[in-house]
Amino acid sequence: MSTVLLIVLIVVAVVLVAAAFAVLSRKRQGAGGRRGLRRRFGPEYDRAVARHDGDTKAAERDLGERVKRHGSLRTRPLAPAAREEYAARWTVAQERFVDSPREALIEADRLIAEVAGARGFPDAGHYEDQVDALSVHHAHHVHGYRKVHRAALDTPGAEEHRAGTEEMRAAMIEARALFDALVKEQHTDADAAHDGRHGTHKRSTGITHKGVQHG
Repeated sequence: MSTVLLIVLIVVAVVLVAAAFAVLSRKRQGAGGRRGLRRRFGPEYDRAVARHDGDTKAAERDLGERVKRHGSLRTRPLAPAAREEYAARWTVAQERFVDSPREALIEADRLIAEVAGARGFPDAGHYEDQVDALSVHHAHHVHGYRKVHRAALDTPGAEEHRAGTEEMRAAMIEARALFDALVKEQHTDADAAHDGRHGTHKRSTGITHKGVQHG
């Protein structure tokens, strides 16, 4: 075998090895990124995939962009008086649910938006951006806010599209987890994600099947 042919074979072999290594590295990075997004977003990851009609790559691009935009957000603490005021207003909304469920949901929607803004998330005037930011820091609870917001925006005349009482009650209960995470001083963003991953939902929501408040 000539020296030239030997050099050519060596070069080809090196190129092939380098190409294989690059492909393997990209696959590992993609898998690692996917696992990281799944861990961070939990059920929100699956909802993103569903919203993109099963297109995992599009969903991951969406979630990745959210992290880029809002991942470095640092929340502001609430003053004790503000926490007490928000908690009292939520209690009033719960009590109102028995006789006026839709009005109660409208108040819950308003409250969550207000508290999120006070904590440093985008304000209520930018709902989609606010929800995206909340999904990065409270991924396991943000969907309850979406449900409450949708129900609160239902058009009174469009009965076929309006949420029923049970659906509204479920939305109110699910949204309470996000409200608590935003208001209660001992609940940090990391705590909220940890609670969601481990299914912690033992506290009283204040709304039972019959709409009786337990506080």
